[in-house]
Amino acid sequence: MIIITGAAGFIGSCLVHKLNEAGYHDLVVVDDFSNPVKNKNLEGKTYSLQIHRDDFLDWLKVNHLRTQFVFHIGARTDTTEFDRALLNSLNLEYSKAIWSSCVEFGLPLVYASSAATYGMGEHGYDDDETKIPLLKPLNPYGDSKNDFDQWVLKQARKPYFWVGLKFFNVYGPNEYHKGRMASVIFHTYNQIIKTASMKLFESHNPQFKDGEQMRDFVYVKDVVNVLYFLMHHRKDSGIYNLGSGTARTFLDLAKNTFRAMDKEPAISFIPTPEDIRGTYQYFTQAKMDKLRAIGYVAPFFSLEEGISDYVKNYLIPQQYL
Repeated sequence: MIIITGAAGFIGSCLVHKLNEAGYHDLVVVDDFSNPVKNKNLEGKTYSLQIHRDDFLDWLKVNHLRTQFVFHIGARTDTTEFDRALLNSLNLEYSKAIWSSCVEFGLPLVYASSAATYGMGEHGYDDDETKIPLLKPLNPYGDSKNDFDQWVLKQARKPYFWVGLKFFNVYGPNEYHKGRMASVIFHTYNQIIKTASMKLFESHNPQFKDGEQMRDFVYVKDVVNVLYFLMHHRKDSGIYNLGSGTARTFLDLAKNTFRAMDKEPAISFIPTPEDIRGTYQYFTQAKMDKLRAIGYVAPFFSLEEGISDYVKNYLIPQQYL
């Protein structure tokens, strides 16, 4: 059995699809399953068992001998969440418990970290583990992810194979339920549908023109391909970046979304909200040498390719992966 926590979510459900596609059907999907919109991500997928996240650790104690691999993708991913007790419970303490269970039962583990750990990028976007204690995330969500990464690196006992993945700006199918936390491509598409135009944030940094703020956008199909690769690789444990390795502007993103919808671009700019202006990131770009060095050689979708596939094959027909 292969376990996927956060299986009803965006990346988790796409991973279930990838595993099904590769012939894996003995899957245990773990989530809270309280959101009916989110649960649609699992419709049509094959798995053996559905377990509520609150029951999972007790279940694993009984069923660990039947378990081959653990993907811990589930987390509270709201970057605007300021309830530190909630984030510590779901993102830190729950992850520690899963880690400890994998150590005790000899199970390989891949878990989701985040590029939010990098903060303003003062130390670059390099997945050198010696730099992790220096990082200063910009919000409690980023703190919870960085706190777990730091805890992991201090552990004397580790799973025989483990990887933490710092996801950058992931976009793609199965994010319909995410609301404000959905990707900018998703919001751009919906704004164009409603208004035939797109409003981007102005730049409040003289080094960047309006719309030329840059992010590393990575297509979810690439993310699950890396997860699948690691399930078979099972060596070179550590913490890795997972982005495309190429920063692109929000203008690029918006123009490509218009193009995929076969519409003329109509883009304007609005002030960045003051509550996020002071912590707004103007540039992120994953350094991907470390993942490439362990043998992941597949090319990543370009922004043009990813947006075209996402818009034409999923957003317009309202389809799921």
